[in-house]
Order: sequence, then C-alpha cells, then structure tokens
Amino acid sequence: MIRSFPFSRAPIYLLFIPFLGCQQSAKFQPISVDYPETQKINHIDNYWGEEVPDPYRWLEDDYAEETKAWVKAQNEVTFDYLQQIPFRENIRKRLEDMWNYEKISAPFQRGEYTYYYKNDGLQNQSVLYRKKGEKGEEELFLDPNKLSEDGTTSLAGTAFTEDGKLFAYAVSVAGSDWRDIYVMDADTKTLLEDKIADAKFTGISWRGEEGFYYSTYEKPDGSKLSALTNHHLLYFHRLGTSQEEDELIFGNPEDPRRYVSARVTEDQRYLIISAANSTTGNALYFQALGQKNAPILPIVETMDNTHRVVDHHQGHFLIETNLDAPNKRLVKVPVQQPAPENWTTLIPETGNVLSISKGGGRLFASYLIDALTEVRQYSYNGEEERVIELPGPGTASGFSARSFEDHLYYSFTSYIHPGTIYKYNIEEGESSLYIQPEVKFDPEEYESRQVFIQSKDGTRLPMMITHKKGLQMDGKNPTILYGYGGFNISLTPSFSITNAYWLENGGIYAVPNLRGGGEYGEKWHLAGTKLNKQNVFDDFIAAAEYLVAEGYTSPDYLAIRGGSNGGLLVGATMTQRPDLAGVALPAVGVLDMLRYHQFTSGAGWAYDFGTADDSEQMYRYMKSYSPLHALKEGTPYPATLVTTADHDDRVVPAHSFKFAARLQDVHQGESPVLIRIETNAGHGAGKPTSKIIEEQADIFAFTFYNMGVEPGSGN
Repeated sequence: MIRSFPFSRAPIYLLFIPFLGCQQSAKFQPISVDYPETQKINHIDNYWGEEVPDPYRWLEDDYAEETKAWVKAQNEVTFDYLQQIPFRENIRKRLEDMWNYEKISAPFQRGEYTYYYKNDGLQNQSVLYRKKGEKGEEELFLDPNKLSEDGTTSLAGTAFTEDGKLFAYAVSVAGSDWRDIYVMDADTKTLLEDKIADAKFTGISWRGEEGFYYSTYEKPDGSKLSALTNHHLLYFHRLGTSQEEDELIFGNPEDPRRYVSARVTEDQRYLIISAANSTTGNALYFQALGQKNAPILPIVETMDNTHRVVDHHQGHFLIETNLDAPNKRLVKVPVQQPAPENWTTLIPETGNVLSISKGGGRLFASYLIDALTEVRQYSYNGEEERVIELPGPGTASGFSARSFEDHLYYSFTSYIHPGTIYKYNIEEGESSLYIQPEVKFDPEEYESRQVFIQSKDGTRLPMMITHKKGLQMDGKNPTILYGYGGFNISLTPSFSITNAYWLENGGIYAVPNLRGGGEYGEKWHLAGTKLNKQNVFDDFIAAAEYLVAEGYTSPDYLAIRGGSNGGLLVGATMTQRPDLAGVALPAVGVLDMLRYHQFTSGAGWAYDFGTADDSEQMYRYMKSYSPLHALKEGTPYPATLVTTADHDDRVVPAHSFKFAARLQDVHQGESPVLIRIETNAGHGAGKPTSKIIEEQADIFAFTFYNMGVEPGSGN
C-alpha cells in the first residue's frame, strides 16, 4: 500500500557567493529545503531481457489520492522556498506592470462584420469583438472570461459560416486538450441547443449552414487525462440534431488513425481529409460535396511524406508537399486524376523551407532563411510577382485571406520588436501600419543578432543572441539558453513580455536552432530523430559552450530552459552535463522515454523518438538519454525547477512527477531541486494571464536567486 510522505529528509542549505554585475551585488541568506519522502514500490519492467526498476510507477495514477497528496506535499515545499526569495513579489509586480497594455489581433471579415480579439491588458483571456466594416462601433461578441470565475476556461478554436450567420466555438476547461463545441446565432448572439462534448485535436469546418465537421477519439479506457488515445474519428454534425445522431465520416476500427482532420474548401465544393499515425507524414483524401453519397477518394494513401491541400482552383488541387522535395514545393493536379504521378510543380523547391498560403487570388510563399522570414507573392500560374518588403529581419506571419478580398493583415515580430499588425494591399503590394502596441519596452536599447556555431560533429547551426546594448562580456551575465529541437518545429524570433523583463534586468536570451526542428527542412528534422536524437543534445551543449567561451556568461550564470520536447532537451542536457549550467528549467517535459508512448496520444511521437519496443538497439539508445533513467546517484545537479500542470493531457504530469522524485532522491549537491505543479491548468494553451504571470515570476525568482543575482526594479 502507498502511504503519505513524512518530511524526514535532512535539510539542504543554499549558500551563494556575492555577484558583482547585473543590477547590484547580492548576498543571500541560506534557504533550507526539506524534501517530502516519496514512497518507492517494487515494480520491475523487462525490456529485451533487461530488468528496469520503476519505483515511482504509482505516480502515473493521476486520480489516486496518494498522487494528490504527493502533489500537495511537493507544492508546499516549493512554494515555501519561493516565498522566502525576497525579490519574488517585486518580479511579479514588474511583470504585471509590463504585461498591462492593450493587445489586439489581426482582424478578419465575416459577413458584414470585422472581428478581432482584444485584451485590455491583464484580462485572463482575450475577448472577441466586432465592428460593422472597419470603422463601425465596437461591439463585444464573446467574452471567454465569463465562462469561469478563475479564467481557466478558454476558447480553443472558432469557425464562422461563409456568410457569417452562424458561429461555432470550442472551449477548453483547465487547459485540457478535450474540448466542448457550442454554436451561436451570430446576428443575435443567441446560443443554440447544439453541443458537441469531448472533441479532441479538432478543427471546426462548416459545410454551408447544414452543419460542421469535427474530430474526436473513442472514449479512452481509463483516465481522460492520461489513458491512451489511438483511434481518431471524423464526424459531421447536422445543425439541430443531437451528438448521438452525428454521422461518422472517416475512421475505421480495423485501420485506426491517430490524427484525423478535415476542412471544406473555400468554394464549398470539396471536403479534404488528412489522416496520420504520427506527427510527421500523412495520407490525403477528398470527397465531392455536391454529389449525393459521393465516395471518399485518395490523393495520397501512404504516410511517408507530408502533404496539405492549399486550395481548389479551376478543377485543380494545389498541394504543398515534401514528396521529392525535403524543403517543400507547391504542385498542381487535376481533381479527376489526383495521384502523385499526375502532379506538376507550380512553385519549385529551393534551398529554403517553403510554406504556402493564399488570399485575394494570389499565393504567398513564405521562406525560412536561417530561421528568418522572407515572403514572395505569386500568381495562380506560378509566376512570381514580387518579394514583399518586410519591416526588418524577424518573423512575419498571417498572409492569408479569402479569394475575393483585396487586402490581408500580417504580423511582424522579433526578439526586441513587439508584434505589430500591418495591412497589405494585395494588388499594389504595399504595406501600411495597422496596429502597433504600446509596450513598456524600448527596442532601441537592445540588440539581437545571429551567430553561427559548430556542433560536436562540425554541423553549423544558427543562434540568436539578444541583450542590452553595451553589455559587458565578462562572463557574469545571467543568461537563459532556450531550445526545442524536434517535431519539425522551427524556432523563429518573437517578442514576449517575460523575455523583455529578463532583458531589462541585464539578462541575455539565446536561442539556437537545433537539429530535429524544421528550420532547414526534412533533412534537418531527421538529423535529430530516433537514433540521431543525441545530435539535438550535442547542438544545445555546443551553444552553451559557445556562450561561455565568448564571455557572454559562465556556468554559474547560465540557465537552460525548454518545454515539452524542449523539457526532454533540458532533462537530457542536465543529466549528461550537470556541470554545464547553474540552473535547469524543464517544463512539461517528456522525461520517461521508455513509457511516453503509453499515455494519451504519445504513440504518435514515435516518428521522432522511436520506442523501446522497436528493437533492442532503440531501447538501449533511448534509455541512455532518457532523463528519468540517466540520473546518477550521488551527482550534484544544477538548481532545478521542474514545472508541470495537473491537467496536462498532452505530456502527462507523471513524466515530471517521476523525474522530480528520482532527482530529489539521487541529487547530492547544495542546489535545490523542486517541482512546481500548477493546478487547474494543462500543457500551456489557454492558460490565464494571472497564472502565466505568477508562474513566470516564480521561475525568474528561482533563477536569479540561484545565480546569486538580485534583479533591479527595471524602472
């Protein structure tokens, strides 16, 4: 039987050396940490003939009273520690002050209204407003802050009918990936009786005003927050009927797919269906909507490559694909003969990764050039019309509009430039400033530059380094090294208030583009997957060593940070090189590599990670870097603050629970190793502003304190 946890561990004391740098010298009083004693059970797994103990297996039961008691005990210790940091509240107040500015999204038109999201400053969730035209009187349309008292219920997807008369929206409670979908009469703002419960990983796509398509899973066997979900299903909900009457469109129990999504083309003629078993690669299907009982026909039936239908135009599908083009190309194919052998290239592959969008009868090709954006405008015949002039080096996004619109809105941002909205005239190719936020941050005081470094095997990779101008490179600057390196995801420059706070207090923020990401196409991605995963950690370590060698910082003043797959990155790095950084900040991390695929949709990550069941070679490789299993008895690890949430059903909190428990057991250094478990929150999406500010304040307080640095007021 699993029992409660007496506080019987001997106190560990923290003693810091005065730091002469950043804001002012600081000598902190020791803080004692009395870790809860975590029960160990005699659980043994057998992998390829090798016995592997899993003494904290019981922490995987998220509903168990023993697990809830453990969470409570750990949080009491963590928050007791954080409350003793004298500048913690000053950090929170400054973050709140910096956060308190009006934020407005790019607008979009539906029917006679222009819609946009706005947050007055500290609202927990952004509110959906509308105006008649662009200059009408502002009218509140939907306020998600009224959906819960604590702001933890959020919008998680919206869709209007083409005429703007009906509005469907998905709601997430406490950050869960499970959503409920509601329907509203947009004219009267009256809620209809239609409701879809427990959709997951879903879009909402209307078919005229008849109803909409959505996706969900079969009810999992066990906890909704952790049980395996493998069989994704596509349904059509007809307006005015119950969910029980919804029509199953795609999903065969004999051939289950983990991820199924669908959308109706803008002209309402075709339903496009994507089906996948992993986060990379998908099959593609379509169905003619104007024909009764029309069959679902294949475009691509294998999942070896990634494809996306951009548009239907004059009897042809335009498809973005990486088939025979690792950096992607745009192809054109007749609807009647859609197989790959009939594809003709419209926009060819280049040396830079391509992403296609459409609007106003034009195509927009967004390229990543060393993780920075370049956008080119094309005709539907594949003729280049112009390179769009952007405000500078950074990230531009949002080049999308409906075919009849003559303008679109895009945003531009960088690490030192807050996200700014521009209006773009599609025919003339001219941009004009639309919305510029008033942020308490002066970009002129900072610099952000790109350097190129070499990894262990000689691979060249870019890294953006951002800090105050004139900062002295004496090796004593507090530095955050942030990384991800997986799932073909590209890290491009973007502004955040939390990073702005770090910068104004003399901090350096560095972001390398690691293998496993998508910055240089599918080859770059594959170079950081499965038996190549160590490349990602080597890249991150090389970035840290560069920052130290060039005098930006030193290990005592370096924090390594990442979330989700980036949490794995931090966990693997700190276990392989505990001397590399003074602080480790793994957030919602994948930390048990032998069992990650046993929870929720984790099996879909196998394309990147592989699994311990694949082969003995894969098992031994994964076990060698799995953060939970790589921890070594008697090793002094960095000051570590693990962060997770009790409703995270993407990367279940058991990863963080087990890792923190083992880390506290084997760690022999003076630095604290703590876990902060957010309650009533999930993987991150939809987290209310109040919780974000509190969590970031705690992370910064922990980081500065364990670097021996007292942040200034920033005023």
